[in-house]
Amino acid sequence: MIDTLLFDLDGTIIDTNELIITSFMHVLEKHQLAPLTREEIIPKMGATLEQQLQQFSGMGDITPLMTTYRSYNDDHHDAMVKLFPHVEEVVSDLHAKGYRLGVVTTKNKPGTLRVLEWFGLQKYMGAVITLNDVEHPKPHPEPVLKAVGLLGADPSRTLMVGDSPMDIQSAKAAGVQSAGVAWSLKGEKTLMEYHPDYLLQDMNDLYSLLEQE
Repeated sequence: MIDTLLFDLDGTIIDTNELIITSFMHVLEKHQLAPLTREEIIPKMGATLEQQLQQFSGMGDITPLMTTYRSYNDDHHDAMVKLFPHVEEVVSDLHAKGYRLGVVTTKNKPGTLRVLEWFGLQKYMGAVITLNDVEHPKPHPEPVLKAVGLLGADPSRTLMVGDSPMDIQSAKAAGVQSAGVAWSLKGEKTLMEYHPDYLLQDMNDLYSLLEQE
């Protein structure tokens, strides 16, 4: 029986997709690097910002690119970010019912706390594991295992929900169950290639999934 749920952040419960894509496009244009299309950017989303910028630019020192990215991202954050449908009500309801909840993300700590506080979700999360809290980010099992440890959870009764293959890989490596989300920009087909235990069409699908368990 699942009693603990871990959520990825960007692209899973928080819709930052357009902000992320436009931030990368802005960086490439400002630094006069080869432009990329949305279709070229989306497959890399889910990795750390550093990993993505290195892949997109081919540069060794990406410090200026990261500065530009974060500046643009911060300036446009509040106007472009929103919750995916039914996230707030489902998360608050599951919390009220006694489920242990947490966030496991490759986003940095300040950005993660900012968006959780912005949407009033932080109060529901018993563990928030970010890039700054681990040595090895997803797809390594460390972030998921750290959240499980902080929550005092049983891995076999834990579900990791995410929009990226990295979320599924991290969950499997950590010995927890996994659920992909159909609203992922990567598409259902890509996620299913990594064999998640479940696929959610909507956040409300968590109710029927938990009842099955």
